[in-house]
Formats: sequence, structure tokens, C-alpha cells
Amino acid sequence: MTRLTGRALRVTVFVGESDLWHHKPLYTQIVRRAREAGLAGASVFRGIEGFGASSLIHTQRLLSLSEDLPVAVVIVDTEQKIRAFLPRLDEMVDEGLVILDDCEVVRHVGREKAA
Repeated sequence: MTRLTGRALRVTVFVGESDLWHHKPLYTQIVRRAREAGLAGASVFRGIEGFGASSLIHTQRLLSLSEDLPVAVVIVDTEQKIRAFLPRLDEMVDEGLVILDDCEVVRHVGREKAA
């Protein structure tokens, strides 16, 4: 596997924890698609509170709104690979926010696989 270093592009996808794509959690499907596309890596972060375009606050402090907490999926790779992946995100994300940031990768090291 080639290690990513230097200039890169970060895509962050903000969606709701309960958002689905083909009856499965959207954030899980984004990570799987990113892996299938051979991207360098993806991580999912669960928020404890937030709001989006609807201005409705989702928080773990209220039981009724704790089932749809904000989730951020962060993917980093070369600009070419990230831009090639954007149409897949467009197909999957009906509601949410997708942002791109330039970044620099200073270290990208994986774990050794168990024998």
C-alpha cells in the first residue's frame, strides 16, 4: 500500500446518525464506498450536539432528539482521488453538508496485519 504524504484534500460529510442509504446507516456506507474506491482512509465522528439547514438542534441531552445526533465522516487522499469520489457522495447524500479542505499529510502509517 502506498503511503500518503504531502498535499492532500480532505472531504468532510456531515449527516445525521439515523440517515440511511439502501436501508443501512449512511455513514457506514460512505466508509465502505471510500474503501472500495481505494482511498487512503476514512473516519466517522459522532457529535454530541448540533444543527444543520433545518435549524433543529439535535442533542444527547434530550431523549427525543438523541436518536439523530450529528455525524461527520472525514476522508483524506490526493485531490484527484477525492474529486473522483465526489460523484459517489452526491449519489448517496440527500441531506447534509459536504465540504472540501486543502491539507497536508505529515504522517500516514497503518497497523501491521496480524499473521
